Amino acid sequence: MTQQIITIYHNPRCSKSRQTLALIEADIAAKNSGSVIEQITYLDGGLTVPVLAEICQKLGMPPTDIIRKKDAKFIELGLNIDDGRSAEEWCQIICDNPAILERPIVVIGDKAVMGRPPENVLEIL
Repeated sequence: MTQQIITIYHNPRCSKSRQTLALIEADIAAKNSGSVIEQITYLDGGLTVPVLAEICQKLGMPPTDIIRKKDAKFIELGLNIDDGRSAEEWCQIICDNPAILERPIVVIGDKAVMGRPPENVLEIL
């Protein structure tokens, strides 16, 4: 088995994030892979526009697809995903307001997946 770094961008208070992390930990244990989990609690920082743009590229999604559109902060800011902003502008908005980021997101090498539902992570493990 090959050792790899598995990065999870998550909120430890979120049940889906915790379930996704548990699936990753179980997979590592089952395979005895020695892989390392890097946990990024994005609400505390750790996201930059270049990093988020790279994550979107790996997900194969525009930034507007990884936004929690029903989040109170998104509504409070009066945002509209159809307002013609560029991908870079949306990445900046997400970095400035990390609560609107859908979670968790798992990245392994050049692949990424949204952990909603948590079982999605199995696609790249």
